[in-house]
Amino acid sequence: MLQPLRILFRPKWMVSRSSGSYVSRMRHLNKIKEEDEACRAALQSGNIFLYHKLAPLLRRTDSGIYQLPALQTKDVEEILEKLGEDKEMVKESILINCTEQNEAQFSFDVGAIEQAAVEELCRGTFVDLRKAFFLLRGSEAPLVARGQALLRWHQTNGFCSSTGQPTQRNQSGSQRVCHSSGITYYPKMSPVVIVLLSDGKRCLLGRQSTFPRGMYSALAGFCDIGETMEEALRREIAEEVGLEVSVDKVELEDARWFSLEEVQEALTIKAPPRNNKGEPTVFWVPPSYAIANRLIQEWANQQHLKS
Repeated sequence: MLQPLRILFRPKWMVSRSSGSYVSRMRHLNKIKEEDEACRAALQSGNIFLYHKLAPLLRRTDSGIYQLPALQTKDVEEILEKLGEDKEMVKESILINCTEQNEAQFSFDVGAIEQAAVEELCRGTFVDLRKAFFLLRGSEAPLVARGQALLRWHQTNGFCSSTGQPTQRNQSGSQRVCHSSGITYYPKMSPVVIVLLSDGKRCLLGRQSTFPRGMYSALAGFCDIGETMEEALRREIAEEVGLEVSVDKVELEDARWFSLEEVQEALTIKAPPRNNKGEPTVFWVPPSYAIANRLIQEWANQQHLKS
């Protein structure tokens, strides 16, 4: 019998009226978001993360660690010129964020250029985003995901849904406008719920066919319009695993119950394991910066306290 849904952890917030560095940074970020001239100036002194057809560029260090290279605008312009492209293309970069030092960060997709040529000049490799999550450090993964999401939004919102006319972006890419209808479009996100089910002694994890081999995660899905969090969780659980824990093969490749011992061992694995042919698949879970990992870790901690 499944226990009632409970919140495993709650974030702790501390409110401060201080006009410190964070407030200054957010005001600076808002300025370059809204003012085209300020954004152009920020681009000239900022950093750019390159993508090729939405796959981010990663660079492997001598120690085998993958990093997200932040290229200066002038370097990207030189690369474009060496490949016979117009360096003005760099102005198509999309603002992502700014660092604590108020350096603007942009994403730029060079999907129209030959991939191998860009990789050679940048001394890196374009990697699928799902794989990149497991190669990058925790602080870089959300940044590269945000950059891709904004690039994807611009690629799929080039026309007004009311008039069919082209939309025009501002310099930062924080909005697109249809001058025929006057409608302003802003990047949107789709709310997602994620849940870890437990029968008291075990937790239920699932995997999609696109997951790396051996990786299982907490169950997640998109919210429908007007749903509460509880309603979305109940529906997703019913759709994906059912009351009899039967798996919907369209959404999940597999789902099963894992004991505390299995989960604790999986949590010790910090990198995707090498599953050689003929050997049993190693069970592991998403990396430490993933919400699913936090849920699984909290469950394991609670189970340990009970024992």
